[in-house]
Amino acid sequence: MASPSSLMAAVPNISCSNPKHDFSTRTRSNLLLHRSSANCRTPTNFAANRQSICFRNKLLQESGNGRLQASKRSAWKQHTSFLSEPPTVAPQEQHRCITCFRNTHNRRHNVKRSAQRALLDNSTFSLSGHSLDKICAKPALVTHAAAGPDEPHVASTAWPDVILEKQGLDFLDPEIARALGTELPSHPKLYRGQLKNGLRYLILPNKVPANRFEAHMEVHVGSIDEEDDEQGIAHMIEHVAFLGSKKREKLLGTGARSNAYTDFHHTVFHIHSPTSSKDSDGDLLPFVLDALNEIAFHPNFLVSRVEKERRAILSELQMMNTIEYRVDCQLLQHLHSENKLSSRFPIGLEEQIQKWDADKIRRFHERWYFPANATLYIVGDIDNITKTVYQIEAVFGRVGVENETNPVPTQSAFVDQPKTIKRERHAVRPPVEHKWSLPGIGKDANPPQIFQHELLQNFSINMFCKVPVNKVHTYADLRTVLMKRIFLSALHFRINTRYKSSNPPFTAIELDHSDSGREGCTVTTLTVTAEPKNWQSAIKVAVHEVRRLKEFGVTKGELTRYRDALLKDSEHLAAMIDNVSSVDNLDFIMESDALGHTVMDQRQGHECLLSVAETVTLEEVNSTGAEVLEFISDFGKPTAPLPAAIVACVPKRVHGDGVGETEFKISPDEITAAITDGLKEPIQPEPELEVPKELLPYTEVLELRSQRKPSFVSLSQDVSTTKIFDEETGIIQRRLSNNIPVNYKRTKNEARSGVMRLIVGGGRANESSESRGDVIVGVRTLSEGGRVGKFSREQVELFCVNNLINCSLESTEEFICMEFRFTLRDQGMRAAFQLLHMVLEHSVWLEDAFDRARQLYLSYHRSIPKSLERSTAHKLMSAMLNGDERFVEPTPHSLQKLTLQTVKTAVMNQFFGDNMEVSIVGDFTEDEIESCILDYLGTITATKGTEQALGFDPIMFRPSPSDLQFQQVFLKDTDERACAYIAGPAPNRWGYTTDGTDLFDTISNSLHTDDRKLNADDSLNGAWKDLKRDSQINLRRHPLFFGITMGLLAEIINSRLFTNVRDSLGLTYDVSFELSLFDRLKLGWYVISVTSTPAKVYKAVDACKNVLRGLHSNKIAQRELDRAKRTLLMRHEAESKSNAYWLGLLAHVQASSVPRKDVACIKEMPLLYEVATIEDVYLAYEHLKIDEDSLFSCIGVAGSQAGEVLSESLEEVETESLHSGVIPIGGRGLSTMTRPTT
Repeated sequence: MASPSSLMAAVPNISCSNPKHDFSTRTRSNLLLHRSSANCRTPTNFAANRQSICFRNKLLQESGNGRLQASKRSAWKQHTSFLSEPPTVAPQEQHRCITCFRNTHNRRHNVKRSAQRALLDNSTFSLSGHSLDKICAKPALVTHAAAGPDEPHVASTAWPDVILEKQGLDFLDPEIARALGTELPSHPKLYRGQLKNGLRYLILPNKVPANRFEAHMEVHVGSIDEEDDEQGIAHMIEHVAFLGSKKREKLLGTGARSNAYTDFHHTVFHIHSPTSSKDSDGDLLPFVLDALNEIAFHPNFLVSRVEKERRAILSELQMMNTIEYRVDCQLLQHLHSENKLSSRFPIGLEEQIQKWDADKIRRFHERWYFPANATLYIVGDIDNITKTVYQIEAVFGRVGVENETNPVPTQSAFVDQPKTIKRERHAVRPPVEHKWSLPGIGKDANPPQIFQHELLQNFSINMFCKVPVNKVHTYADLRTVLMKRIFLSALHFRINTRYKSSNPPFTAIELDHSDSGREGCTVTTLTVTAEPKNWQSAIKVAVHEVRRLKEFGVTKGELTRYRDALLKDSEHLAAMIDNVSSVDNLDFIMESDALGHTVMDQRQGHECLLSVAETVTLEEVNSTGAEVLEFISDFGKPTAPLPAAIVACVPKRVHGDGVGETEFKISPDEITAAITDGLKEPIQPEPELEVPKELLPYTEVLELRSQRKPSFVSLSQDVSTTKIFDEETGIIQRRLSNNIPVNYKRTKNEARSGVMRLIVGGGRANESSESRGDVIVGVRTLSEGGRVGKFSREQVELFCVNNLINCSLESTEEFICMEFRFTLRDQGMRAAFQLLHMVLEHSVWLEDAFDRARQLYLSYHRSIPKSLERSTAHKLMSAMLNGDERFVEPTPHSLQKLTLQTVKTAVMNQFFGDNMEVSIVGDFTEDEIESCILDYLGTITATKGTEQALGFDPIMFRPSPSDLQFQQVFLKDTDERACAYIAGPAPNRWGYTTDGTDLFDTISNSLHTDDRKLNADDSLNGAWKDLKRDSQINLRRHPLFFGITMGLLAEIINSRLFTNVRDSLGLTYDVSFELSLFDRLKLGWYVISVTSTPAKVYKAVDACKNVLRGLHSNKIAQRELDRAKRTLLMRHEAESKSNAYWLGLLAHVQASSVPRKDVACIKEMPLLYEVATIEDVYLAYEHLKIDEDSLFSCIGVAGSQAGEVLSESLEEVETESLHSGVIPIGGRGLSTMTRPTT
């Protein structure tokens, strides 16, 4: 999901890495503007990252009780939503903290990151209308936009005098330099204030989503403020205060959801709430503020709650202690070795967490939690600022103000007057001093550090540079940001071009340059990831490319290309100003305040950017950018800035073909030598590449139209019309003469932008027993090659850059999907359609791309035994699905059997006629979209599927009983951890089971039974009986019955799991129930995921089973069902503002393989939720297989005393094709997601 940008995001956050299933290698270009999420925000990801600061976020914050978003969860394919919308993964009421693993971009050892893709707009403004001569006329301050609060910064961000002397605008014309020195305008709608007790508050009216608001209380205290015997106590207080609040609990029935997190310097409690509810008699804001007041300033430190949270945190500590987390700890420790940031990780120390009593916790709270040390943020659908200020004052006005009688002389005739004492906000804190990576500072660099561990699979190295934050206050500051962004965008693209080689020595190369409000510095990081055998060559390539860019700079073509792309993207964001969600706006403001940047709205940011863009020159871009890279390009020179740290993370043993496992040896001197050797390689300037303006010239389109005569035809044999328009949803259905069905929806949700998805039926299910893995490897091969027609990968990528197109390609168990994001400006939609046409008609399959794809999956497979979560999930999945390799990653044995021709045939055989479906959502006209459809989809060659392409081998659950229904995995590790998965069969979304049973046949029998019960119920009159009977009949006969009821059931089970297993029994930190409901395949399954300690994991599994099976003995209450309905309905309402969400809803509307879905399923969904009854949910529950013979479980235990070493079985696993691999993971590195406290 695209994270919201912040002012910080203006400083380039560039990822130079292999794009994963991505034709577009464009960089993120937020440029001081808020970034609205590309995908819909889900409750468990509610408190999303406030900025992109890569791996460090994982350590920089800690909080309560989060759902495991990473290694555990990513093992499971998500099919939980009934209409392909983003899956639900947690009930909103559960407090799960966001802690060390906030939603971040990774800067980590063995995690590949797909290319940044945020250049989503293709419009231009006339620069003459925004010239610098107008800057001085703009007011520096706007009504209600006061200066930001004095954030207690991590450290002084002042630059050393020796550096300041070198900065300036002396090279510019004096008039331009004077204009560039002008202050940037402030956000015009931002209202700031401060109460007498010191509490600062900020209010921003924002209409998206309507009738909802965000209220965040940020207390300026975190782990850095802890004494030596208090490590982790801030996080403990966050847990106890949040979960102990009765007033917060009362909000749960209103539709509000809440969360919390702790980082180095902040503890944040936040509530997302409706503006009103039926039960509140009006405004909910006072109730939300009252809850935040209790949580932050008046918590009850009950012994019982302290003990509950102590158990939860200790379980959390073990859960999050993955090898990825330990790597990140190592990186932070070396990056900040000179200060407390290297040792004050928010999660704390186990031995100390076990000792604190309520009094100890209370004393820390009294020291730090008071109004003058906090800031309240309110962003949302709020019209009356004056009323909101009054409500803030009413709730918080007297908090923290103490009355003290002043002694006076006895002769005074006056009565003693009380004196108001206000606790002052803490000054600059904590005393963190950074050792900057600046020229002239420091002489001797620290040698490279090496972290070696048996659970690491790949080699990675991180080179860090650390400088003070350059606060963006003036147009000159913004100009510098733009120049850095242009420069590093060029490096990003250049490194990706290395993938045209047959065997690139690196897996990924990433360069990140970003501000960190949590660390109080700007960090530049070069991360190189590679197979261990190629580590030296990988380092040489990375530093060679960096030096080449530094020495020769960007070309004129690159300057024009990336400057224009960044301006177009900022214009797109400006056009989206009324569509940015409240939480994204709030995240942006909070991070900007923490960094000291000026806060502008999207339109102001774009106008300011246009003003400075015309002053940027090639020489200045190259000079400014070169300074960022000097710590690498000039490594070893006396004048070069010293790296803050160089850290290599390497395996202890590596796999060698034919020789098995061997010891991996490496030394600091060898690392230094590899860097030095790479810098000595001869360099040549970058040649200018010819960028195609069109992939398919319109003359060729006209010729194709003349030959193939595309037209719209009847939608089916039963429907004579060529067009169906549903007025309620705005959905239009078409079918082309080549038999490709098309759905589209026009919407203003995202101004002048659109999304398009091609869905092809088949996916991995179509892999035959003789060629397992051919589809998934084939799709990856197509993506790795990136060539279409006569155009090289580089030309296609630059075409995407120029037209601001993002294209991704992926395969799932039942479909192949290709998705495009595009702009409606400058023919951007036509460019996206051209790319789709070329992929379908003129894809180029390359042998070297196939080699890379196959090697990638070989590496994935070999990493399974080094991950507790993946190996546990793999073992369970193989057992439940009877060793079917289509639901796990292909084994080395299967991969070696594949050829380029077999994978090409497997993929392309699925691309035919009505097996494809195209859906488009965006801000286009009917003429625009239908012209593109006819020109580029209608001219695709008409094809028919073969019998082989249409069929697939049956998918069966393992017959029961079986000795594989309960299994264990043991992993040798230095630290103890445990996880478990419990799974069993379920129907698919449309009521089919794996044996072909149509469950709607069984429902028809239940209708007669319910009818007799209604007639016997004397409490209902005739009219009410008829109404209830009709609603039940309509729902139970509706195709979405199982999608609706299974979704409600999942919410209820999740809530019970948290309440019982986590809160009451204290057996886990994280437990969740997830449903995988397929559309095309006639099966589904459920999975309970639980983390615990080795001592408690077996009890935790038993407790989860008891909850799962206990719905008959402990009946579902109406309040539970009402809460589940409210959760799902509000989620649907909020996400329906997103193009991507509608794209998911449109999926399969005309798919012949999903015959039960139609437009009625989309428009009737809210009503179906409303009428669902407890009896309906129990009907769905009856079709979950939860008996002992149907249920499968696997427990994974890691530790020094583990019962067996998993890695010893690696060679055996590779030869057993039916029992190897792991469930495909969409994005490696999701473990950097933070743990939501609810």
